[in-house]
Amino acid sequence: MKLFPEKKRSDYMEWAKLSSPARYNLATSGLMNVILAEFPLEAGDLEITGGGYGYRPLLERIAQHTGAPIDCIVTAEGTSMANHLTLAALLEPGDEVLIERPTYGLLLDVLNYLGARIRRVERRLDQGFAISLGEIEAAITPATRLVVLSNLHNPTGALIPVETLRAIGERAARVGAHVLVDEVYLEMLSVCESQTCGSRSLRNGMLPHAPNRRAFSLGENFVITSSLTKAYGLSGLRCGWILAAPELAERMWRLNDLFAATAAHPAERISVMAFDHLDQFCDRARNLLTTNRALLDSFLDSRDDLECFRPPAGSIVFPRLARH
Repeated sequence: MKLFPEKKRSDYMEWAKLSSPARYNLATSGLMNVILAEFPLEAGDLEITGGGYGYRPLLERIAQHTGAPIDCIVTAEGTSMANHLTLAALLEPGDEVLIERPTYGLLLDVLNYLGARIRRVERRLDQGFAISLGEIEAAITPATRLVVLSNLHNPTGALIPVETLRAIGERAARVGAHVLVDEVYLEMLSVCESQTCGSRSLRNGMLPHAPNRRAFSLGENFVITSSLTKAYGLSGLRCGWILAAPELAERMWRLNDLFAATAAHPAERISVMAFDHLDQFCDRARNLLTTNRALLDSFLDSRDDLECFRPPAGSIVFPRLARH
């Protein structure tokens, strides 16, 4: 049996880059991108060359944003590279990984590329795509090296309660496993927490307070990935990060020498500016979500041939044709 697959590519990313142009693209995964004219940028603010393991001002902004110590932060080129670094640092070929279904396709592609043995835990529409704590605890075995989750769930937008994450982390710790939580869409709660974003569930007071939802503080075996890409329309900056225990974070910095080596310094400096003006980008995102969530609700209300869980916040939903 070959541990490494013949195919080292991603069908999803190839489709997204080559075959998905549309006037109104309903399949894009983040907000409409910020254009240069909207960015508070002057040429004198930029330098071309940086270096080292992380740009200190950017690490300080991420620490302030997430509440994590600087020695627990690793920067990466978007959440996708943050996930890749995490998986590569934690796994050896043949290691068992437990991952939700459905999930973000690129996570599966990277796991296959790394030669992991993949086991799945179902998220079901009739349960609001919630994680079944009993099922995931039963699925974690002494062979499990890593549990991979997304919160808000990609692709449905469902939220995992902190209590559920804590219980999963405790169960994983008993067998020496880590828990990776991709929180890139959790940033949407920061955008939406002060208003409704057009969602009826938000109007009913179901939106939790975003800062208390981050999983990093739940245990040293948690690893968190996120970025500025999805919630703020800042995909072009590729400003991603990993939150991990200091020893693991140091290992990831060194491993990244084999991948990206040194970050593009102009992007690091512009990312610092983005954090310094994040309220501006939150307002922009909030206006887009308020308009578009109302349009989405209206569309879904008009269709009896679609089944769809409507999450409390965020930019993604996962409708499917109803079974009649």
